[in-house]
Amino acid sequence: MFFIQTLNNAHCKEIIDLVISIQQEELHLPVTLEGQPDLFDIETCYIQTGGNFWGAFINGQLIGTIGLLQASEQTGVIRKMFVRKAFRGSGYGIAQALLNTLISYCRAKGLQTLYLGTIDVLKAAHRFYEKSGFTRVDVTELPSCFPRMMADNTFYYLALKTDQA
Repeated sequence: MFFIQTLNNAHCKEIIDLVISIQQEELHLPVTLEGQPDLFDIETCYIQTGGNFWGAFINGQLIGTIGLLQASEQTGVIRKMFVRKAFRGSGYGIAQALLNTLISYCRAKGLQTLYLGTIDVLKAAHRFYEKSGFTRVDVTELPSCFPRMMADNTFYYLALKTDQA
């Protein structure tokens, strides 16, 4: 059984270990830790700006993360959504629980839109987002407040209905 909790700077080492291992060792992305300064200061980059950052744990081990950047008064951006390979899939439901936690938080804050960027080779992630109600959008449809990451080349959008729980 897993549980989800809000993460802060006390968890930076665990977050870095999870994110970097997936990005570099599993996905072979040309990204570095130095190019992701948000991982060194979760509180300043996510929480103090109106967003949040969550982690999923099993037996005390961080096995998944998701972050919310509040890009504007009405717009949120999903960042750092990663789940360890051994814990992926609908059998565990970890990715869905992380996403549901973030969406509930967004609705409670009154955000109207949610965006994310990913890479074209992550077909399972695309299916997951589409199954969760996200619509693929062209880079030209991104709002000016969207902080684009270098590796991202595929983008998604979700309209949030704040009258739903």
